[in-house]
Amino acid sequence: MALSNTLNARPNAPSWRDYLTLTKPRVVAVMVLTSMVGMLLARPVLPSIELFVLANLGIALAASAAAAINHVVDRRIDAVMNRTKHRPVSDGKVSPAYALMFAFLLGASGLSMLAIVANPLTAWLTFASIIGYAVIYTLYLKRATPQNIVIGGIAGAAPPLLGWVAVTGSVDAHALLLVAIIFAWTPPHFWALCIAKKDEYAKAEIPMLPVTHGDEYTRLHMLLYTILMVIVTVLPYLSGMSGVLYLLGVTAINARFLMLLKRHSDTKDSKEAMDLFWYSIRYIMWLFLFLLVDHFIPL
Repeated sequence: MALSNTLNARPNAPSWRDYLTLTKPRVVAVMVLTSMVGMLLARPVLPSIELFVLANLGIALAASAAAAINHVVDRRIDAVMNRTKHRPVSDGKVSPAYALMFAFLLGASGLSMLAIVANPLTAWLTFASIIGYAVIYTLYLKRATPQNIVIGGIAGAAPPLLGWVAVTGSVDAHALLLVAIIFAWTPPHFWALCIAKKDEYAKAEIPMLPVTHGDEYTRLHMLLYTILMVIVTVLPYLSGMSGVLYLLGVTAINARFLMLLKRHSDTKDSKEAMDLFWYSIRYIMWLFLFLLVDHFIPL
């Protein structure tokens, strides 16, 4: 009996934690934060609780589906990189077929929810963002050009627009400004990680900018995009979308971002690059929280 149980055991059977890992929950959490803020900024009055909860759940499910597809497409790359080699698909815990079925269920549920509780435009824009990230970026751009992050960043910048459209049913200039903020933030955010993990990307034969053009060239472009980011993040105040409270907050976090970028440029230390990377995640969260607080507590 004991021998039979041993032979029939499945020590590598996936657990719920493996499927949760497929969704990249920390990344999705930041995306949902920005979609929530987009919803709350869209109109002077608050959206209904039902719309707020279900629309953001739909966006979260769709983003999770894109993340699961990313695990499947990148499984061979993930297997040779230290920071990703234990992901469920690359580690063999979840088969590619099961991961794709899981992604399909998440995506279909999320898109259906958005079409029903919000509006068809939100569902279509969300579907386009899934295709942009999971197919165009992950399957093609990531392997084709060192500008992959810049071009593919449009898909990753969509969540605040999705939240906005879920409430209004239309695309507004202020919603596109929120997209522009994330778009400008993405290159310095991700290139900081790429510099710190350059050897791993080179081993995986992924043409990230530090691999193809070197660290100094990448740091120059990080500075240029950071300057663009600083300019774009002031536009909500200049356009009347936000007030003094937001301006003070974003000025402080922009100054910190520039300081960390300069520190890394001076030391050229991969640890400083990782410090900038981790700060950049907190930066985008703080920025959207400043927008939200300023919206409800104008000075």
